[in-house]
Amino acid sequence: MSTDRAEGTAAEATAESLRYYSVAPGVRLNVRSGPGTSYNLVRVLPEGAKVPIFCQTPGTTVTGPYGTTNIWDNINNGEYVSDAYVQTGSDGYIAPRCG
Repeated sequence: MSTDRAEGTAAEATAESLRYYSVAPGVRLNVRSGPGTSYNLVRVLPEGAKVPIFCQTPGTTVTGPYGTTNIWDNINNGEYVSDAYVQTGSDGYIAPRCG
């Protein structure tokens, strides 16, 4: 029982220090199961969404409001979005490489 509580506290601390990034205005962003457009569609983020970036990895090259890039952002376990649609303030990696 105390182990679950400790894990919950650690997860809460991590969530509090996590930065969220805005998805491009007016965009309903596809979330894929892997870093590319050929991966299955998991869900669609609504307009105005903000996403955490846990890690980044190369994948399919995509052109979006923030340029052309092959960087994909891991926003949850098994959930990726193209960095071309996320306002990170950088054309490069801003988070550790995945896996």
